[in-house]
Amino acid sequence: MKLEDLTIQEFMTALGAKTTTHGGGATASITAALAAALARMVVNYSVGKKSLADHEAVNQQALTTLAEQCQRALHLAEADAKAYGALNELWRLDKDDPRRVEAFPAAVKNAIEPPSGVLTLAIEMLQLMQMLTGTTNRLLKSDLAMAAVLAEAAARSAAWNVRINLPLLDDEKAREQWRTTLEDTIEQAKSLADSIERACM
Repeated sequence: MKLEDLTIQEFMTALGAKTTTHGGGATASITAALAAALARMVVNYSVGKKSLADHEAVNQQALTTLAEQCQRALHLAEADAKAYGALNELWRLDKDDPRRVEAFPAAVKNAIEPPSGVLTLAIEMLQLMQMLTGTTNRLLKSDLAMAAVLAEAAARSAAWNVRINLPLLDDEKAREQWRTTLEDTIEQAKSLADSIERACM
């Protein structure tokens, strides 16, 4: 069953179970989806308001963008589960098994891609939320601040899913590039989230 088809209780039960999926990857992705959904609620309470008429077009576009971002986050959760499942199967094989030797490098890269996608998505969300601090209903600023906190948490969580797989990469240069990218992205997420929280005070 797809993650998006589970009830909240079913997901929590699956998350807490002794199974390979769903785990940290799904948690990071779901956190990003929650951030987008919460920000979308803020925008929904802002469209159509006379006092925010000058921002109507921007807010209407934000509704569409946030809905798309929420779906992207859910799809990344599924992609993460699939990629990790494939990597885990290879991990169980002997290191010298021809199947593992041939498929392992690609499987590692595939396992890095979904959390990397969550990182990118979280930054996009935060950049949009930063703009929304000036276009949305001030009575819901606490919700917008919370959405930013969740988006930053999604970025930091996803970074761990990338980081844990870096030692499996054969290319030392690629590992170092990833480490630099992670630090820069996490710092960017923190800076954006801090800016949004200050604007919402």
